[in-house]
Amino acid sequence: MTDILVIGGGIAGLSAAARLSEGARVTVIEAETALGYHASGRSAALIEQNYGAPSVQALNRASVDFLQDGGYLSPRGLMIIAQAHERAAYEQDIATLGTTPITKDEACAFVPVLNRAKLAFAAYHEDAQDIDTDLLLQDFARTLRQNGGTVITGSRVNAIVREKRCWHVSAGDRTEVAPTLVNAAGAWADQVAEMAGVAPLNIVPHRRSMARIPAPGGHDVSSWPMFFGVNETWYAKPDAGHLLVSPADEDPVAPHDAWAEDLTLAQGLALYEEMVTEPVTRLQSSWAGLRSFAPDRSLVLGREPAMPDFIWCAAQGGYGMQTAPAASRLLADIVLGRSSELDAETRAALTPDRLR
Repeated sequence: MTDILVIGGGIAGLSAAARLSEGARVTVIEAETALGYHASGRSAALIEQNYGAPSVQALNRASVDFLQDGGYLSPRGLMIIAQAHERAAYEQDIATLGTTPITKDEACAFVPVLNRAKLAFAAYHEDAQDIDTDLLLQDFARTLRQNGGTVITGSRVNAIVREKRCWHVSAGDRTEVAPTLVNAAGAWADQVAEMAGVAPLNIVPHRRSMARIPAPGGHDVSSWPMFFGVNETWYAKPDAGHLLVSPADEDPVAPHDAWAEDLTLAQGLALYEEMVTEPVTRLQSSWAGLRSFAPDRSLVLGREPAMPDFIWCAAQGGYGMQTAPAASRLLADIVLGRSSELDAETRAALTPDRLR
């Protein structure tokens, strides 16, 4: 028998399991045959410390050193661009993200295909960095295994029963037993809670779509920043010599293996095309992922008030990769009874109690 069962093999579950394995025997159960299959494997993979709610920003700041020291980060930069009629939204964005206004010439030097006739305002922040998501996932999985933990893939949970102070989790053709259960099921977090007899927290998955297009005009895009329309109505990001373009959609949906809808992609690509001189002539591929949010858009980390051996590790939203080092450390501190380096206000903003 293991000490802790973790349901979910995305970045939330793997990072939590790795940290918990420092002081306990841990088993991860993942429904898919591959780790990080859903949201974690479809992330835009950028850390911007000023992104998200205050509690998310605190986790971002607490995660940077781990990501930097581990070799998971590389320079990218972030740029906001706007048309003349979007000035109010642009000014709100630069205040929120802490970006610095730059000239039209500077913006076009960063991204040569910008449409000067449309571009009125631009702002830049150089501290935004790419995250090597695959390396991060694999290193957390490696740490777990080195500490004696186990990862079970291809086993979808179909029943959860609590008997004799232990959780009995049926997944596929096997049953795993442990005194403590961590719910890191991403878009399925509320469903897992209900299976366990725990009231859901109204964690809702939202679809985010992405298209990969050829490098515009044959440019070398490797040094381009990630660039956004105001209010994050769309964004584009270099990716292995190509360009990812997203309509930044956030449509609430039921948990499922997500795919991009053609109309949604077309709307986002049209907004992107309006700001560049090179039209999109073909898509190389497209996909979608599910970003799951609690009602207040902060993560949910900690013990269920009505069932202390049921641990929430959910609602990462679009912040899972960039917050994983600090979020997993906090979760392990809670479960293993250690003090946390995070301040009391941040911890209170993340606890499940706030949603009860």
